[in-house]
Amino acid sequence: MQSSLLKKINRLTSEKDLKRIKGDVNKIISEVSSIQEEIFNSENGSSSSVNKNFLLSELNQIMRTQTLGRTQYYLNRLAKSLTQNKTSNLNDINLNRWKEYNDIITDSLWIIDKRDKSGAHKADYWGNFIPQIPNQFLRRYTKKGDWVLDPFAGSGTTLIECRRLGRNGIGIELSPAVAKLAKENLRQQKNTYKIKTKVITGDSTSIDLRAELKKEKVSSFQFLLVHPPYWDIIKFSKRKNDLSNAKSVDDFLKMFGNVADKTYPLLDKGRYCAVVIGDKYSSGEWIPLGFYVMQEMLNRGYKLKSTIVKNFDSTRGKMNQKELWRYRALAGGFYIFKHEYIFLFQK
Repeated sequence: MQSSLLKKINRLTSEKDLKRIKGDVNKIISEVSSIQEEIFNSENGSSSSVNKNFLLSELNQIMRTQTLGRTQYYLNRLAKSLTQNKTSNLNDINLNRWKEYNDIITDSLWIIDKRDKSGAHKADYWGNFIPQIPNQFLRRYTKKGDWVLDPFAGSGTTLIECRRLGRNGIGIELSPAVAKLAKENLRQQKNTYKIKTKVITGDSTSIDLRAELKKEKVSSFQFLLVHPPYWDIIKFSKRKNDLSNAKSVDDFLKMFGNVADKTYPLLDKGRYCAVVIGDKYSSGEWIPLGFYVMQEMLNRGYKLKSTIVKNFDSTRGKMNQKELWRYRALAGGFYIFKHEYIFLFQK
């Protein structure tokens, strides 16, 4: 924001003539409206920026006030939002300008129409999740420079978002071929913030993560993002230690629990872990895999903060069989999966 505009807003906070205030605010609105850029620097001694629409919304709210007291309240609030950065120990969100973050979801129902395909993100790996999931969580529950762990790295979606947002990340992938794909994808994403992202090939239950952290001269993670296989819906490999090859629900939960046991001690107290998981339909019965996994996390001392329901259209296996699955649902008395769960936990 141009320094002259900021000076004008600050001066109006001590003005006692309501009519004069409204006249000057109207002039500021015209000045801001004439600026072409959507985002422009605040130039208030920091490197932050101000969203043009946010600023216009605040100014128009001031124009709608009826009393001097309410007008000065909104002017002071606006001046504060432009000069003071109020963040928590969890993220970099400026709470003095919380209205700017209208793309951050705060509801427990996530309806996301299209996956983000920008940057290095691709949809060519069967089983990867949409980039919007790590994007939302990294922005809300981490700061720039924090360390993130993804024990089921897949094609590297979480690590790509780490690079885009300035978070350090370690991803573990069981399959050497998929780990190679993740590394290739990661190389295609610019490392603007000069952070560290690493893909490790191996089993999340056996890799010495403390040693890996020690190499980076840190001792813990500040966020965990866990996206395991949804049991055997997709077979990712022929390996016995692959969760998609578990022989039963109990075996799957035991194997998942081993991952939870391994990663829990490495997360800072008070920090967050998100688990993305879906249910399964088998032999005429709905298996609530998501809630079983949720209980495994609770059994290990995590506190449940939110249960998020996220939509999805169809898996690649069902993409060309919509009519067939609709017939099966009508004939079999069940409903077709259109959602998955994201459980948010705090240590």
